[in-house]
Amino acid sequence: MSESQIDKIAQIAEKISAEDNRRTRQTHTINSLLNERQKVLVSMCTLAELEASETASETVIDDLRSFNQQLVDYTALGHFEIYERIIDGKERRGNIKRVADRVYPTISETTRVFVDFNDKYDGADEPESLIDLYQDLSKIGEAMAERIESEDMLLREISDQLESPSKFL
Repeated sequence: MSESQIDKIAQIAEKISAEDNRRTRQTHTINSLLNERQKVLVSMCTLAELEASETASETVIDDLRSFNQQLVDYTALGHFEIYERIIDGKERRGNIKRVADRVYPTISETTRVFVDFNDKYDGADEPESLIDLYQDLSKIGEAMAERIESEDMLLREISDQLESPSKFL
């Protein structure tokens, strides 16, 4: 075997290794996003259940702070780890770009709803600041449903691409 053939094999092996690392990172990111999403949903349900009870406002405020933090973490993870690559035009896979173009307006709008909710309740520390909470929480629930539907289409496409990498080598 010639030295040029050995170099070519080494380059191919390096490319395969880099692709495996990228796929592993993307799989980890998707799993992390789904875990964060689940935490947000559980926290949202816990907070919503407090409406029907005679819970002290301090408990509601504590749960609201926790929910807000989880909502921000989930939103940021999706944006900085998945959507930013697409927004910046770095995504080369055509199928993912097409799905992203279709779902990103919904994801962007839900991000705005989440940020507005966080901004409104970030400093909530008095019972009076909770007057619209459950109405606003209902809007968050609707936005989550829309986001999950859109996000799942994109995550499914990314996962499908990760499962059949040979097309991209």
